[in-house]
Amino acid sequence: MADPYSTLGVARNASEAEIKSAYRKLAKELHPDRNKDNPKAAEKFSTATNAYDLLSDKDKRARFDRGEIDGDGNPTAPFGFGGGGGGGPRGRPGGFEFNEGGADFGDIFEGLFGGAGRRATGGGGFGRQAPPQKGANVNYRLAVQFIDAAILAPQRITLQDGKTIDLKLPAGVESGTQMRLSGKGQAGPGGAGDAIVTIDVKPHPFFRRDGDNVLLDLPITLGEAVKGGKVKVPTVDGPVMLGVTPGATSGKTLRLRGKGFTGKDGHRGDQLVTLQIDVPADDPAIQALVEGWQDARAVRAHLGV
Repeated sequence: MADPYSTLGVARNASEAEIKSAYRKLAKELHPDRNKDNPKAAEKFSTATNAYDLLSDKDKRARFDRGEIDGDGNPTAPFGFGGGGGGGPRGRPGGFEFNEGGADFGDIFEGLFGGAGRRATGGGGFGRQAPPQKGANVNYRLAVQFIDAAILAPQRITLQDGKTIDLKLPAGVESGTQMRLSGKGQAGPGGAGDAIVTIDVKPHPFFRRDGDNVLLDLPITLGEAVKGGKVKVPTVDGPVMLGVTPGATSGKTLRLRGKGFTGKDGHRGDQLVTLQIDVPADDPAIQALVEGWQDARAVRAHLGV
């Protein structure tokens, strides 16, 4: 069995850089792509590769130096008898196998033979190129109206090639949500890349979002607050009638179930309606109504005043 240090022509105390440099020189000289009519070169290349594989692994190198494994990486038997199974690298007779978890051959072959970065592969195959790359992804931003996002209304987007696609918004959509359209990016040797669509939900003039709920401040008149009754309320699904109890106060919040955004779990949130009593300014009728009337309640006592 070959001594890996002798194979690479380095001293036993050689540094990692010296070992790599020695192997790089031999690989360039002996690589089968350059010696197609010289089978001995392929054999020497295999031996050099096996030596570099062992010496570039700190653990294997230490075990070899201690006599625990031989030059092929096989455990040494008692009384100096070999462990069997040798042959090519990794114990594969006559073959080559570059283990991604062991020696780093990528930078060894990078730049050799025209910079192709080619590797020897199992079964004696040489010069196999990397798979052709897909085309680049293309990024888009899609502005979606608040109500459309809430009810998951279909959206239409125009791609860079002029084609239009109808999109189905995902449950839980919000600003920053990304949708991937497979094969709608730039063309490439390995197929087209993808289109990445980033959603931008636009603000609404009076609706606000809180998680999957929709918030709304609803003005009501003094008469509606005092007497109560049904008032019309806008929702993302269209107007509905909401019951206001007599004596309603500003700040009271009422709930319309299922009128919010569709969450990731498929369930819709609610619409929370906060009443705001709108009292007209300088209205003689209102002033006459409260003339001489006093409310003795301590309505600000909970505020400490």
